[in-house]
Amino acid sequence: MRGFKSLLIMLLLLAAPAMAAPVKILALGTSLTQGYGLPPGTEFTVQLQAALKQAGIDAVVTNAGVSGDTSAGGLARLDWSLADHPDAVILELGSNDMLRGVSPAETEKNLRAILDRLKAAHVKVLLTGMHAQRNLGADYVKQFDGIYPRLAHDYPVLFYPFILDGVALNPKLNQADGMHPNPAGVKIIVARILPMVKKLVGR
Repeated sequence: MRGFKSLLIMLLLLAAPAMAAPVKILALGTSLTQGYGLPPGTEFTVQLQAALKQAGIDAVVTNAGVSGDTSAGGLARLDWSLADHPDAVILELGSNDMLRGVSPAETEKNLRAILDRLKAAHVKVLLTGMHAQRNLGADYVKQFDGIYPRLAHDYPVLFYPFILDGVALNPKLNQADGMHPNPAGVKIIVARILPMVKKLVGR
């Protein structure tokens, strides 16, 4: 009888569905991802992970943001960043290229190299765009702003056109430098991008 009970318990354990591992999301980006100037626990990745949890999605969002990083820097550290084999990547790079006046062609070349590697690794991607500052001249603005829609057209990615949508140029939602969101600004970014992240996880 005791042996029968043990066998029954074993069969029930084998039949029970294994608990799914959390979805691993890598946020590869700049200071906007890293959380420049923000109190600990209010940065983009932390707020996004909490929002996903509240939506019933078990996910771990890893902060791979580096303040001041360019698209070239992101490309250089890509292999290291992928060491934990994420299921998906939120790609937020290019803003510092623009601020430094890097050639849009060079920025696009680097971003394409990153997307090529992610595609080869079968990692799902949410590409977030950036807009050039208008004082850089019409030609530069046109070239830079065209990068992200082209990439979204050429690669099988989800596309969020402007990472600072709803936050840019609003003093109440930014830090004193006028460029980096404060905690309230980050909250808005997360709320607006959340539907796209849910689609990313769904893929």
